[in-house]
Amino acid sequence: MKKTITFLLLLCSITIVAQSKPYYISGTVVSKIDQKPLSDATVYLERAKDSTLITYTITDKNGKFELEGRTSWTDFSLNVSYIGYEPHNQNIDYKGTPINLNTISLANANVLDEVIIKSRSPITIKKDTLEFNVSSFKTKKDASVEDLIRELPGFEVDESGQITHNGKPINKILVNGKPFFGNDPTITTRNLTKDIIEKIQVTDTKTKSQAFTGEESTSDDKTINLTIKKENNKGIFGRISAGAGTDKRWEGAGMLNYFNNDRRISVLAGGNNINSPGFSFGEIEKMFGGGNTTFRVSNGGQTSFSIGGRSFGGGQGITTSKNTGFNYADKLSKKVDVSADYFYSNSNSEDESSKERENILPDRRYFSNSNSAATNQSESHSANLEFEINIDTTLYINIQPSFGFSTNKRKYEEYEGTRDEIQSLTNESTTNSFVESSANSFENEFSITKKFGSKGSFLKFELDNQFNSSKSDDFLSSETEIYGDTPETILRNQFTDGSNDNSSFGTELTYRLPLMGKTFYIDFQHEYSRDKRENVRSTYDFNQIDQDFTDFNTELSTNYQYLNKTSDQGIRLNYRKDKIYFNLRGSHVYRVLENKDLLRPELDLKRNFNTFRASSRFRYQFSSKKSFGLRYNLRSRVPALSQLQPFVDISNPLNTRIGNPNLVPSNEHSLNMNFNSFDFQKGTGFYSYLWSNYTNNEVVSKTTIDNNNIRTTTYTNVDGNYYVGGGAFFNKSVKIDSVKTIKFGLGTNISTNKQYSFNNDVKYATTNTSFSPTLSLTFDWRDVLEIRPDYRLSFNNTSYDIENFDNREFTTHNLRISTRTNVPKNLEWENVVNFNYNPNIADGFQKSAWFWNSTISYSILKDKGIISLKAFDLLNQNTNARRVSNENYIEDSQSMVLQRYFMVGFSYKFNTLGKAGEIRKGRRYRMF
Repeated sequence: MKKTITFLLLLCSITIVAQSKPYYISGTVVSKIDQKPLSDATVYLERAKDSTLITYTITDKNGKFELEGRTSWTDFSLNVSYIGYEPHNQNIDYKGTPINLNTISLANANVLDEVIIKSRSPITIKKDTLEFNVSSFKTKKDASVEDLIRELPGFEVDESGQITHNGKPINKILVNGKPFFGNDPTITTRNLTKDIIEKIQVTDTKTKSQAFTGEESTSDDKTINLTIKKENNKGIFGRISAGAGTDKRWEGAGMLNYFNNDRRISVLAGGNNINSPGFSFGEIEKMFGGGNTTFRVSNGGQTSFSIGGRSFGGGQGITTSKNTGFNYADKLSKKVDVSADYFYSNSNSEDESSKERENILPDRRYFSNSNSAATNQSESHSANLEFEINIDTTLYINIQPSFGFSTNKRKYEEYEGTRDEIQSLTNESTTNSFVESSANSFENEFSITKKFGSKGSFLKFELDNQFNSSKSDDFLSSETEIYGDTPETILRNQFTDGSNDNSSFGTELTYRLPLMGKTFYIDFQHEYSRDKRENVRSTYDFNQIDQDFTDFNTELSTNYQYLNKTSDQGIRLNYRKDKIYFNLRGSHVYRVLENKDLLRPELDLKRNFNTFRASSRFRYQFSSKKSFGLRYNLRSRVPALSQLQPFVDISNPLNTRIGNPNLVPSNEHSLNMNFNSFDFQKGTGFYSYLWSNYTNNEVVSKTTIDNNNIRTTTYTNVDGNYYVGGGAFFNKSVKIDSVKTIKFGLGTNISTNKQYSFNNDVKYATTNTSFSPTLSLTFDWRDVLEIRPDYRLSFNNTSYDIENFDNREFTTHNLRISTRTNVPKNLEWENVVNFNYNPNIADGFQKSAWFWNSTISYSILKDKGIISLKAFDLLNQNTNARRVSNENYIEDSQSMVLQRYFMVGFSYKFNTLGKAGEIRKGRRYRMF
């Protein structure tokens, strides 16, 4: 049967290729006035009969273009568009012979009278913005924004919804320039549908102040802005869904959106017990990103989610979550924009896990095993506001307050035992704890920016203040048995009342002085921060006479005040002209760390640090298709208070921790290079990067272990830790015809890192090298079939410069196959199959496994309703076996996971978005 299907698909493809014919059209685009070539002009070919897009390209630096491919059509319409010029259009009756159109001259646009500007060009380049016309890209019916982005050149979307463009991550998605449900891009890309979107714009990620002043972005990330069609910017739309399955599995979600031009109101709610953040709609990778689960033998599935700063669940195991949210955006006046969101989340998780660890010492080895069970219940509330105030064209104010409150209850039980090389028990312990905690927070970010003159001068002041407070009640019961020559029994029955109060205050003042117009300028910067923390932990032992926790335990209690003050004075030189951008920044940092211990005054600590920071960035834009970037940073990292303070922490009887007040700051040098190139006409993309890091005086743990396997840990500085990594990725898209496309990608990552460590006072180095080639392929037959196989091979080698440690070398295999079929018309069948093989797993644990998720969806009610059947882990092979190995130990573990289940669901969407009004009549022509 499989061979028959493959043969039929191949035969069909060959037939269509045979029916289509090659075409080739070339030419040069110039300005009509001075005959100068116009680079980055958009040239696109349509079918004259119905304006169906055939292909498109961008002119090179000499204004030249080439259009080539295969099609069964011969009636062409050639269009040329460029910002500020009148568009060019001509019909071509293609006879099969290559055509050279020679020179195409564009006249300057005359925008007098009443002109309606309407672009049909597939792609537009506007300085630092790349813009895609949504109507030019065909997708399946009822496509989401994520489905659309997958079809755009240069974009990649992984299974979790993370988007990259030419190798750079998309970290922010806006709707009409405003945030949509906080900072989680998947809520936007999987909820909004293609049919309401007009343009997709890609720019460098900037702060609001940077965008206002016209500064260069300091981030390597990208931002997507979705512009909604004017006629679709008024009305109500949304979706509701529910599902029930075997093993008492359930899920439900709903979202309502009200758009009225500048005003947007959205409400969502969701819940499930299938380890999803709560926004699942019963289909794989649909609406809000539901159903996202990664299966790995080497890394266990996590059930703790954090989306846009909001947490869903905690720990491993199985989580039941419930969530609601509200989003509001509006333009209060011509000068004031406001946006707000609120989220509530509730989760309950349970987990049971077991671990087996082989601990490696220079002269011996010992073994430990543990079994634990935990339940966790949490609630959280968060609210965010943003006010944008444009006083005039030269003065901008931004205010962003946020609030948070959360509660948590956790019950935990654990048994741990340790054995020596002959499997004799050296110590064991049992622990039972119950913790109730609550926390609240407030943060406000304020900035005011004033521009001077027309050459880019400005003054900017930024203020960030935070207040966080938490309280906890911790009941602990434990019994520790230490055997050997000096046996000891440690019994604890305690209550700990804890509180933490943190307040931080930071300011930054920047003045930009132009030295050479808008090309060369200097920034004077001053930063100041003050972070104050108060920590109180009062531990009481149980008093048998009082039958209450009344005996204060000084050794396990803390009461300290910690202050961290930093002053940073820096200068940054900036150069920007045409295709080159360069900056160089240096600053002196003065830091004061001060700790007052109210229980142990002898541990009071005050340290002053003088350090230097430096950074530089260089970017060369060869063309709109090709660029190179280089970035260098020198950072100084100050040790944490817990690493500095010589407090003897005996909260864990089997591991005593002591700080080292003689630690010095570490100096970290990092160098990052990247190169990317994309050819719109040929559908090829190439991206490469090199990243390196070298650290002096890095703070590392230094642990000694006695004959009873009791650990004592302190900290020290080491030199010579480094990391070097690089990668290269190539992808190409080939159009078989107007409905069939093949995409393939090749890539590799290679890295090596060296890390110095201590083991029983013996210093040694660990060198880890990995090489991971990848291969991906996509066959897309529009509205019929899509197949996406991805394969990754990973070679790993770990070596030690100490004789008693064995070097390790192993190879892992990861295969993922995604399929989607849309035959018959209203039926959609999606499958995700994962295969993982990892030989670096202990005997008795499963080294390989197949995981198969499948969903069948059927559209009803004129495509407004969808009935679905979802199968999770169809082969019932989900196991959370994993191995973690480093220079000190090899650990195998297994924990509770979701088992196979089936679920029936139904979702319904509604949409009343309509026309915004009549379009004004007047002289029309298409241009940008």
